[in-house]
Formats: sequence, C-alpha cells, structure tokens
Amino acid sequence: MPGRNSTEVTEFLLTAFADHPHWGLPLFAVFLGFYLLTLLGNCAMILLIRQDRRLHTPMYFFLGHLALVDVCYSSTVVPQVLAVLLEGGVVLSRARCAAQFLLFTFFASMDCYLLAIMARWVLVAGAYAAGFSSALIRTVTAFTLSFCGNNQIDFIFCDLPPLLKLSCGDSYTQEVVIIVFAVLVMPACILIISVSYVRIVLAVARMRSSGGRAKTFSTCASHLAAVALFFGTLIFMYLRDNSGQSSEADQAVSVLYTVVSPMLNPLIYSLRNKEVKDAVLKSLSRLKVSGSVQKSQEE
Repeated sequence: MPGRNSTEVTEFLLTAFADHPHWGLPLFAVFLGFYLLTLLGNCAMILLIRQDRRLHTPMYFFLGHLALVDVCYSSTVVPQVLAVLLEGGVVLSRARCAAQFLLFTFFASMDCYLLAIMARWVLVAGAYAAGFSSALIRTVTAFTLSFCGNNQIDFIFCDLPPLLKLSCGDSYTQEVVIIVFAVLVMPACILIISVSYVRIVLAVARMRSSGGRAKTFSTCASHLAAVALFFGTLIFMYLRDNSGQSSEADQAVSVLYTVVSPMLNPLIYSLRNKEVKDAVLKSLSRLKVSGSVQKSQEE
C-alpha cells in the first residue's frame, strides 16, 4: 500500500477496546463469568453424556461433540482476551497470531458443520476434517500477506478483518480465497439447517396434540435463535466490506460469537431436555448417597 512504512512486522500488539481503557476491569469480570459458565455447562454435558447410558444416542453423541468444540472454541479466544483486558495489551509473535487464527477458524468451522449435520460418526469425523482443512487453507492464505508499519491489532483476538487492515501490498488474491471459503461454508450450512427445520415444522404441524406442538415449536424457536445469533454475527463480520468499519462495533459483534454463543449452546440444546434433567438429578442423587455413606463410615 503506497505511503505506508515498509518496515516488516514480526509481532503484533493485541489491544481490545483501546479507546475505553476504563472498561478493562468491568469487561474482565463479565468475560470471566461468561467463560466459567461456558466451561461449567459444556464440561457438565460431556460428563453426563459419557456417564449416563440413556444419553448414548446419536443426538447426544452429536451434542457431546458440539460441547467439546464450544469449550475449545471459547478457550482459543477468551483467556487471551482476559489477559489483554487486565494488562492493557499483549504482544503476539506472528507465529502465535497465526496459530490462534488457525484454531479459531477450525473450531468456528466445526460449529458451523456440527449445527448443520445429523449426528453420525462418519459425518462428525467429516466435519472435523472439513473444518481443519478450511481453517488451514485460510490461515496459510492470510499469513502469506506482508504486514508492515503499524502492528497494533485493536481487536479481541487475531482475526481476519483486523489483520487485513494491517497488510501492505496487494492482498486481492488472498482476500478472494478467504471470502470464497466463507461464502461456500456459511450459506451451505444455513441451507441444510433451514431444510431440516422446514421438515420438522411440517412434521409437527401434523401432530394431533396441541400441547406437543407448542412444546416442539418452543424448542425449535430457541434452537433457531441460537443458530441465528451464531451465523448472523459471522456473516456480519466476514461477508461484507471491512474498509472504514468501526473497530468498536466489530469488537462488540465478535464478543457475541466467541464468548456468548458457546455459553448459551448447552443451555439451549441440552440442559432443557428431559433426559438431561433426569441425568443431572440422578448424578446429584448418586453424589448425595456417596457423601452420606462416606460420612457414616467416618463416624
């Protein structure tokens, strides 16, 4: 890019909400709370599914993988965000920035694929393979760019839009490759999800029980709200022209798909289900009995 300092950038200074330094501690407390809830909810789901044989079904096999991906997805971004908010900024090497972008893209792609498929082993394995392949290609493409001059990333993690703003030289080819992947992945997943829910709605409409219809529609509505939040924010970030956009608005949107969405998924997809509630009660009862036995032995 003409006129820009040609000094090659070998490391990045990651800042978040740099224009509002007084937000640091309040946001740190909020994000830490969200992150702990994400870990608690998703890890609890993984343990329940492994321990309770009633949950050894294709649907919960799928939900277990979704919970695992959400834990990894959130852990790729949030701990570093907490460090940035606490210290006012974190210096990242180019390799560390690339590694974070690779992992974030992989787990974000996995979330897209897992939300779009029915849970069978081959499809889940295919989702992991497709997610890693697309993440690797996008990462290699992004980090063949030259970065020079300013090295400050005013964002919550090493993501594509802020990196493109720091690139110098011609980045047209890289941007096309990256956008093509986004255009292919997200609309395809949305189409599959839409077709699936249309079929569910048609099946529910034929149910004789009005109570059953209302309950099923309520569940579908909450699922669709979670899907809309995740895909809507991703589309806002990646399928638009990023030049001249507000960094502050981008950071607020990125919080929704990196911090809020992984926290809500176990509440929406699993913890409202009767089978999961029964499994939770059974586990709590087992713990209570075990504690009583231990106490009586000590006496």
